Amino acid sequence: MKKSIIILTVLFFVTASSLFMTGCYESKKVADKSGAQLWGENCSRCHNAPGPGEFNNDNWEIVGMHMQVRANLTKPDVDKIVDFLKSTNN
Repeated sequence: MKKSIIILTVLFFVTASSLFMTGCYESKKVADKSGAQLWGENCSRCHNAPGPGEFNNDNWEIVGMHMQVRANLTKPDVDKIVDFLKSTNN
């Protein structure tokens, strides 16, 4: 009985640690996404995504910082999205 509990405990910790280590890894497929793709996938999840012309470039920086926290986005993803929105706002 004790032996099976020890084996199950070890298996649990091995599985949990492997999930933790790979869970934080950003795949190349995700890292290669453009700002337009990230904007389309992320900004419409929770609300109607504002169009590029709805804010000026300075405001997009502020929106990006706010949404990084609210939507739990990575800094590189936010930078890509903001760059995309700024580039279409000229």
